Amino acid sequence: MLDLQRVSKSYGRFRAVTSATFRLEPGEIAGLLGPNGAGKTTTIRMITGFLPPDQGSITVAGNDTVLDSLAARRLIGYLPESAPLYPEMTPASYLSFRARLYKLPAADRRPAVNRALDSCWLGDVANKRIGQLSKGYRQRVGLAAAILHDPRVLILDEPTNALDPTQVRETRRLIADLARDRVVLLSSHILAEVELVCSRVIVMVRGKIRADGPPARLIASAATTCRAEWVSPPDAADAIIAELRSLPGVRDVSSTQGQGGHTAATIESAAGAGAADLLDAIGRVLHARGARVTLLTRRDASLERLFVELVEQAADDREAA
Repeated sequence: MLDLQRVSKSYGRFRAVTSATFRLEPGEIAGLLGPNGAGKTTTIRMITGFLPPDQGSITVAGNDTVLDSLAARRLIGYLPESAPLYPEMTPASYLSFRARLYKLPAADRRPAVNRALDSCWLGDVANKRIGQLSKGYRQRVGLAAAILHDPRVLILDEPTNALDPTQVRETRRLIADLARDRVVLLSSHILAEVELVCSRVIVMVRGKIRADGPPARLIASAATTCRAEWVSPPDAADAIIAELRSLPGVRDVSSTQGQGGHTAATIESAAGAGAADLLDAIGRVLHARGARVTLLTRRDASLERLFVELVEQAADDREAA
């Protein structure tokens, strides 16, 4: 349905997006994650036809966004982060105006407007001026405009921005309903939101796709951190650290030694290593060496941790280059 093949975009010498490739099918809700400047907005603007790619191709249900731009855009509903609205209009009149822009048949316009108003809980304010509405209500008007023409691909940029907790839950349910027979691509800085809503996560860092897959699988690939503190004879600390480094699944060990034989160590697992097994192995090493353990904890892998690791890895790659 939505297919990107080796898409790249530059602004002068700055490469904003490099060889982005992914394909989304109806029923998928994909979250596009990345730090500021990662290339998310440029990617969305290319998908929606605001920008042409320098290289590669983007198709929507087989329609090329450059060669068949109008046909592709008719199949897309787009909610930007700050929805462009006319403050002097009411939600009902604005949606009627948008229905004419979409060239919906005259007989279908009012039913489409009413469905969008109901879906986005705008019935109570349908005839109030948009300029008098709260930011949360204005966000809902933008969402109603995005789904008005029943698009096959829905692009949402921070869709729960400015919504209260009740509205956030309702929006999640609406997105899940909308995704049953269409593609939904949403961009958000709220990692917990993406983990709850999305069936797939695409992480962009410095213009490149660094990870792509179901949230659970991506989280399983992230590292786990264990923290251990113990008291042992000073001459035993180095041997304990060396043994910890040799444990299966350990990527790195950093430690500091204090007074009275106190040692604190941070043990980083390799991606995908079993967190519980590693914690047990650390405990066995300390017990076998006669150390008195004062702290032994772990911080499990998470989408946030994976995100941070990918950003740090991209920075290290840049420095190495």
